[in-house]
Amino acid sequence: MTVVDSVLMLNRLLSSSRQGRGAGARLLPGRMPSCRAALAAACLTLLSFGISAPAAAQADSRLPPKVEAALARVKLPREAVSVFVVQVDAGANTRPRLAWQTQLPMNPASVMKLVTTYAAMDLLGPAYVWRTPVYLGGPVQQGVLNGPLYIQGQGDPKLVMERLWLMLRHLQSLGVHSIHGDIVLDRSAFALPEHDAASFDNEPWRPYNAGPDALLINYKSITVNLVPDAAAGMVRLSYDPPLAGQQLQATVPLAPAGTECGDWRTRLQLDMSQPQRIGFAGQYSAACGSRAWSLAPAQPEAYAARAVEGMWRDLGGKLTGVVREGAVPRGLAPLFEAESPALAEVVRDINKYSNNVMTQQVFLTLGMGRGSPASFEASRQVLGQWWQSRLGGAEPPAIGNGSGLNREARITAASLGLMLQQAWASPVMPEFLASMPVVGVDGTLRKSQSRFAGLAHLKTGTLRDASALAGYVHGASGHRYVLVALANHANAPAARPAWDALVDWVAAQ
Repeated sequence: MTVVDSVLMLNRLLSSSRQGRGAGARLLPGRMPSCRAALAAACLTLLSFGISAPAAAQADSRLPPKVEAALARVKLPREAVSVFVVQVDAGANTRPRLAWQTQLPMNPASVMKLVTTYAAMDLLGPAYVWRTPVYLGGPVQQGVLNGPLYIQGQGDPKLVMERLWLMLRHLQSLGVHSIHGDIVLDRSAFALPEHDAASFDNEPWRPYNAGPDALLINYKSITVNLVPDAAAGMVRLSYDPPLAGQQLQATVPLAPAGTECGDWRTRLQLDMSQPQRIGFAGQYSAACGSRAWSLAPAQPEAYAARAVEGMWRDLGGKLTGVVREGAVPRGLAPLFEAESPALAEVVRDINKYSNNVMTQQVFLTLGMGRGSPASFEASRQVLGQWWQSRLGGAEPPAIGNGSGLNREARITAASLGLMLQQAWASPVMPEFLASMPVVGVDGTLRKSQSRFAGLAHLKTGTLRDASALAGYVHGASGHRYVLVALANHANAPAARPAWDALVDWVAAQ
């Protein structure tokens, strides 16, 4: 008998019993119910899982035994954990199902993305789109633009390789095949401090460390495609998107026959010591098959120029000048505008796969249109005002850059839980809920070990000293619950089994 079966059986039998004996029959949390033979199996199953019978929804300050045991196994003290569980439609006077250290400000890691994405959908609407205008700085004669081409970034979070190709291909369909002048990139919509991709964890080649940009192209990353060629005794490398001026190694040797795949990235020995070169000093095993590896090249400030020129030339376009930064002249009308996917789709990418730079693009968009370039400070002010208007006295978060990739970000489990309750009652709830990973099904929770796969939409977050989980769980009773779990400790990244046990406990309610 499963936990869910036990809960449903016990609820049915207790309901029947109450109809005959009145509403006074109530189970007390933490005590063995007085079970008749028909109830014994269900009660024992529930108790073996470490939960009380589904009696009155009372707040419990004790962590479930299965969660406690999982925390103990990884030496994560309960004092380093904050947990909040409440029914989504609970009224102001309804006590939470579980409340443990809920007023303690904690670093939520990437779970902070829930605050940014909900605020964005609430303020901008799920159908909001970004537009990247393209301008001609001269006349077009026989396929030649006599003057500069201007591309003006407006913060699009998803101007990926495929959409850059479509934008430049559309330009060619309008009659521009050769540019007798420069391509000018206008990135003035954002006013940002200098970004050091190595400052967070000293791994600047990781795409998650890329900084935001008014003209963000392909997340400032390049994908290395590795295809073994056993006959030639080598691995052939190709790169997407094509980057002008980037020196790219074409092959690497195959490892000796019989070599297991193992940690193939380490065996390749990535070499990015030269800013304009991506090289590899190691080998690659044929047992790995074809693989792809995303990297963030050095000199990220030059990425947009290299990508635009590389893609333009790859399409057969000609360019007599250079790709450089500059401003679009006032009064110039755009030839066309490349439109992004809707915000709801962008938010889904952000929350399902925890994309940091996309989140920062969305966060900065909140501060646009205020008479000056967007900035983190302007966006923090907008989000603070929104929080006050929507959540009133709930302690506001220290939002940082909006993505959770920040050591100083803080929020309490109670405040985040209240926001999730408010989001459940909002018009954007369907899009917001659908953006979160489904336990055991997709996104960052695809490999979850919870026994209740498919019954929870939850956002994950992990840093070297923080772990978090927050979202919605569908309980066996038919009720939905808000769940928030935060841990700040050196052993916090090992908390996933405890979070799985917590999801199981909530789903069994």
